[in-house]
This record gives sequence, C-alpha cells and structure tokens, in this order.
Amino acid sequence: MSDDATPAQDSGRHLAESYLLLTATSLCWAGNAVLGRLAVGEVSPMMVVLGRWVGVLILCFVFLLPMLRRDWPVLKRHLPFLALLGATGFTGFNALFYLAAHGTTALNIGILQGTIPIFVLVGSFLIYRSGLRPMQGLGVVLTVTGVVTVSSGGSVDRLLALQFNPGDLLMLCACILYAGYTIALRNRPKVSPLSMFAVMAGAAFIVSLPAAGIEAALDRFQWPTPLGWLLIGLVTVFPSFIAQIFFIQGVDRIGPARAGVFVNLVPIFAAAMAVLFLKEAFHLYHAIALTLVLIGIYLSEKFKPT
Repeated sequence: MSDDATPAQDSGRHLAESYLLLTATSLCWAGNAVLGRLAVGEVSPMMVVLGRWVGVLILCFVFLLPMLRRDWPVLKRHLPFLALLGATGFTGFNALFYLAAHGTTALNIGILQGTIPIFVLVGSFLIYRSGLRPMQGLGVVLTVTGVVTVSSGGSVDRLLALQFNPGDLLMLCACILYAGYTIALRNRPKVSPLSMFAVMAGAAFIVSLPAAGIEAALDRFQWPTPLGWLLIGLVTVFPSFIAQIFFIQGVDRIGPARAGVFVNLVPIFAAAMAVLFLKEAFHLYHAIALTLVLIGIYLSEKFKPT
C-alpha cells in the first residue's frame, strides 16, 4: 500500500481486495460441482472425500499449526461439538455432494447448491424462532419452486407423477445438512475460525475413514486414476482450503452479512462453468429455476429483520 495513498483510496483498495477474495471463493465453490462430475469414472465418491480431508489436514499442519496450538485450550473443551460439525458439515455434505454427481449434472448441482441460504433461513425460524417476514416467505416459495423445476427436469408429467432425479434429491439432502451445520455455527467457541476449521477438518478425516470402508465393503470403491488424483488435489486446494481461507478473510474485512451475499454467485458461476467446461446443455427450465432461486435468495436477504 503506497504511503501517498489517501484514506479514501486505501478504503477503496481494501474494499476491492475484499470483493476479489469473496468472488474467488464463490468461483472455487462453484468449481467443485464441475470437479465432482469430472471425478465420475476416475475415482469413487468416498475416496474423493477421504483424499480431500487427508490433503486439507496436511495443509492445516503446514499453515495453521501455530494458531491451532494457541487456541487448543479452548478448542479441546468443545471437541464433541466441533467433531459433530466436521462430521456433518464437511464429511456428510461432501459425501452426498459427490454421490449426487454420479446421478445428476454439474448444472443442477450448482443451482441446487444455491438453496442453502433458504434452508438456513427456514431452519433458523424453526429452531430459534427468528423473524420471518412475508417477503422472505415469498422468497422461500420461489426457491422451492425453482428446486422443483430443476429436479423434475421441467416436466409437468414427471412432477405430477412425483418423479425426481435421485441425484438431485441427494444434493438437496446435502444442502439441508450443510444448512444445519451453518445454523449450529452460531454456538461456535470464540476462537480463530481458522484453528476451528483445522479441528473440524480432523474430525471430517476420521469420519471419512469408515465411509470409505463401507464403500469398499459394498465393492464400490475405485482407486483413483492419474486424473482422479489430480481432481482430488484440485478439490483439496481450491474449494476445501483456499476458499475457506478467503471466505474467512472476506468476513473479517467487510462483515458476515455483506460477505454472505457473494455466496449467491455460486449457482451462477456453477451454471456457466458446467456449460463451458463440461458442455452440458442449458435448457429453458434451467434458466427458469436459476432465476427463481436467485430471486428467492434476494428476497430472503433483502427483507431479513435487522
């Protein structure tokens, strides 16, 4: 930062850097949908999950160990709670995410991932009785309509017959699980988010071991191909580690409310990347569903109680 910069210039640069970090975060998370689809046939889902958290643990020990040691006296008093968060929000979510990638498109995954803020809103209302305004309720209805549209493939016949893509249903379950994890973070210990992330990553690794074992017992385990190893590495570095670091820094810089808005970019980026890199077809029902989900998220954020 230049010594000759004015306070206004410094503030503008700080804001621009924050927006860049958060946009990069959304790109990484959107890219996870593409990587999940590319992994099909190259490595089994639970092996992706296991390899992901092994890699993240190594990165945590390299970069976050001093912070972890500093916060350990507090962290160890909350180990059961943090272990549960890591098992559900990290291993559970990702296991369902990569299983869903075997049964649906990256385009659908990206759109459905955009429903997480709505599930958080509904869950907070049910658990904490937090305020829910009429316009937020409309946002929930629009988002659910978007979900039904994409899950039924835009077919009225399939909708009337209650026929939905199993992969989409798995992704919805993943979103509900992650929403529960997000709501539970309200009760997290007062320590650095990075050191807490390291502990939850450790729990995610432990839980992913029996998950991979079950996959092997069912004769569904696939050792990674060379491309599979590359995909595990990319998943580890970008959506699992760098995105988490960038998001935490973004929240510290501009606050959770403003930072959270950038998560709404995930379905947009995921849709664009699925069409660009995977050559997936973008149908009219995708456009309708994406529009409904984004409007629903906007209404739920715009009219939330202050």
